[in-house]
Order: sequence, then C-alpha cells, then structure tokens
Amino acid sequence: MAEKESALLMKLSSAPHIRTGDSVTVIMWTVVAALMPAAVYSVYLNGLRALIVMAAAVAAAMAAEAGSQYLLKRKLSFHDGSAAITGLLVAMNVPPDAPVWMVVAGSLFAIIIVKQLFGGLGFNIFNPALAARAFMMASWPVHMTTGWHRFSQLNSLSGSLTNVFGLPPEVFDAMTQATPLTLVREGPRILHDFGLGAEALHRVLFSPEMLKSLFIGNVGGVIGETSALLLLVGGLILLVRRVITWHIPVSFIGTVAAVYFIYYTATGFEQAGAATLFQVLSGGLFLGAFFMATDMVTSPVTGAGMLIFGAGCGLVTFVIRTWGGYPEGVSYSILIMNALVPLIDRYVKPKVFGT
Repeated sequence: MAEKESALLMKLSSAPHIRTGDSVTVIMWTVVAALMPAAVYSVYLNGLRALIVMAAAVAAAMAAEAGSQYLLKRKLSFHDGSAAITGLLVAMNVPPDAPVWMVVAGSLFAIIIVKQLFGGLGFNIFNPALAARAFMMASWPVHMTTGWHRFSQLNSLSGSLTNVFGLPPEVFDAMTQATPLTLVREGPRILHDFGLGAEALHRVLFSPEMLKSLFIGNVGGVIGETSALLLLVGGLILLVRRVITWHIPVSFIGTVAAVYFIYYTATGFEQAGAATLFQVLSGGLFLGAFFMATDMVTSPVTGAGMLIFGAGCGLVTFVIRTWGGYPEGVSYSILIMNALVPLIDRYVKPKVFGT
C-alpha cells in the first residue's frame, strides 16, 4: 500500500519547469529568416553590391565565431545561427557601397571582442552588431556616411519629381546625396545656399510621395533601412513565432511617435502629423525596434522592464536626432540602454512567491 501511495506522489525535477521545443538554433535561424524580406529587397534596390556586403559580413562572423571558440577551447557552435544574425545585422547597418574590408572588420570586432571575449552567447552586455556599428563609425566615419546608393528615376528623391516639388535641378541633385534623416539636418543649409527657405524642404520630406517611399522602400540609407513595410513583416513573423514579445517594439516606436508629435505640436509646426510619421518611418527605427533592441541577451527579462527599456530607447533616439551631432540615434540609444539593463532588472522584477 505504501509503495502504491509513493508512486502517486508528484515527482518534480529542477527548474525550469516551463519548457519549449524551440532550441537556440531554431530561434536564431528564425530571426535570420525574418530578416530575409528586407535583405532580399535591399539587394533588388541597391544591386549585387549589397549582396556581396551581406555575404562577406556573415562569412566573417561565422569564421570568427569558429576560430575564437577553437582558440578558447569552447564547444563549436558557429552553425547555430547566432553568428549569422550578427554578421547580417552588421551588414544591414552600413551603407550599400561600404568597403567589404570594413564590414569584415566590423564582424570580427562584433564576434571576437564584444561576444566571445565576454564569455560567448548569453554573456555579452552589448548588442554585438550595434557595438560593431559604433566601432566602424568611430574608425571610418567617411565610409559610414558617404557610401550611399544613387537611385533610379523611381525614387522620390530623383529628377522625375523635381518639377512636382518645384525645386531647381541643382538643388535636387544636392539633396539626393543625403539620406532622409540627413536632409532634416542638412537640408536647410543646402536650401539656404540656393536662396530657398525651409518650406521647400518640408514640401519634399513630409509629402505623401516621400512617406510612401519610406514605408514601401525606395530611399537612401543603410542596407537595412530600405523598407519599413518589409521590416514590419519580419517583426510580425518574430511575434507570431513568439521569438520576441510586443513590449519593446511597441514602447520604442510608440515613444518616438508620441515625443515627436508633442515636440512638433509644441513648437507650432503645421505638419506635425506628417513630420511625426516621417520620423517613425525614417532611419533604423523599425530595424532596431524589432531586431536589435529585442535581443534576448541584452534586454530586460520582465514585461515591465521591457517597456521601460523600449521607452528609454525612444527618448534617447529623439534627443540624438533632434539635438545631437549625428542625424540618427537608434543604434546609440540601444547601446546606452543595454548598459542599464542590469539596473532595470534589479528594480523591476516579480516578487518571489510567499514573500
């Protein structure tokens, strides 16, 4: 009888008790697959040069992972997809015409310095791809800010729309050298040199044609900024597969939208709604919010912590874009908030049952 009762007792193993069938490899390659729509479209838009840059970055990242793990006498896991994600994100954070050697150097820095020397997957405190972007920006700023692709007549910043906006050809030619966010910063100076006011710039930047190009994808920028729509599709794939949760993307993008709308309204800007939408669709906001800020290793572990993290990223992005010396602030905002993750996790955590 005692043996029968003993057999009915609940048997418990050590934590964790909630498990999933998704392995690290499945999760990592799912993220790679989610990036594919934007990556493939960027190759279509920018040409084979973008494909070469991405292939070189991924190959260098995987080689660096294998080599460093071998030298550090760790289990080889370069095939699990984590190095491939890092390399792909490094490539998607550089201009399409960036030198291949620079992108390879960025991948090596991301894997060896930021990831493996900190202990490998799960121990790095900063997002490796974004740390590599900061490294490349500090080391080769000219290549990081001038390797933009010149688009065809289909682009909203092309000669085909010059007459629509009423700008002289030489003005439009100067403006096509810049990305949309750079135009926000440098546009007034460019127009001033030609004796034009900021109203002409606003007609271009906040026009339906520009907003459509930003959403669908036909604007200047780094490889991963070409299409907000396809990045959103990739983000939705991650949400459906439960690789990420909604907290960081919603709080990040929502904070940028809310703060910019308040700012434009408070300053009396007539096109506050269109200008806010421009800021949301421009730059690396969608890429950062869905694919880099949500990195499991460098983001908070609780829902409340993720909301704070995303809101912090949004606020820092706004500050850098508005008053900083660099037109884009997404990458630096995520790196700054990465450093605050331990503090967020310390003060925003669930109570232990029974206390």
